[in-house]
Amino acid sequence: MKSIINLHNRIFTIFQNILEPVFLLFLRLWVAWVFFKAGLIKAQSWSSTMYLFSQEYKVPVLPPELAAYLATGVELIIPAFLLMGIFTRLSASILFVFNIIAVVSYPILTKAGFSLFSLGAMDHQIWGLMLASIMLFGAGRVSLDYLLRVK
Repeated sequence: MKSIINLHNRIFTIFQNILEPVFLLFLRLWVAWVFFKAGLIKAQSWSSTMYLFSQEYKVPVLPPELAAYLATGVELIIPAFLLMGIFTRLSASILFVFNIIAVVSYPILTKAGFSLFSLGAMDHQIWGLMLASIMLFGAGRVSLDYLLRVK
């Protein structure tokens, strides 16, 4: 029995060593694209963005114009860091908090966001889990963080 368990563990460790960097790269690419695409949409239609931030989104503390600029900047800049895998945990943390602020600031998502399986907030829950995974496990071996690490 012990030898079967050891063989099982060795086999799955081999799979893990091969698939983990690919999986972490996949998570980084997916989340980076989602947020970058949202930033592009905001930048391409600035009047719509300003309308949304002044009328729809209820960002706490910040004036709507500043919130619009900051949100667009975060969505255009931070995904680039995730994509390259540099300052990955910090970038994922920023987007994780940003994602929470998005759910809290948009009344439709706020109502949906607190139920476990609501369709309106399901994307944000998935992105949050992906970002949490990146924060916990880092960028993986396919990243600048890995290549530039200090030994």
